[in-house]
Amino acid sequence: MSETPAQRYLDDMVARRGYVLDYHKVMAANDLPVLQAADALVGAAYLAQRSLGRDVKELLFILSLTVLRADKAHIKSHIRVALDIGVTPQEILEAIEIALPEAGVVAFQHGFDAWREVVDAPRLEPSQSGG
Repeated sequence: MSETPAQRYLDDMVARRGYVLDYHKVMAANDLPVLQAADALVGAAYLAQRSLGRDVKELLFILSLTVLRADKAHIKSHIRVALDIGVTPQEILEAIEIALPEAGVVAFQHGFDAWREVVDAPRLEPSQSGG
């Protein structure tokens, strides 16, 4: 079976980004030109080497996705990329915590839950019952 242009493009996206989302997969199969146009914008703003480093961009992505209450899988994908490029779990948590004063506890908890699941964060339990 020969590889299609859409399959090649999707595979290239994974190589460049370190991830793809479900909507990328569906768009590749159903409307490759629009996926390519959207990907070009992301490439210019996010992937291209400019003034901000990839680590800072990942932290900004994680924070903005948290504030927007994006799909947890989307937030997790950026957390994994951040970890892969050397951002620490603590740095990611601190970025998510910035959501608290501006977007509130509900938005924070959404991003926090994604972070907790990806990094398998340790937890403490109360010494006394009732907590």
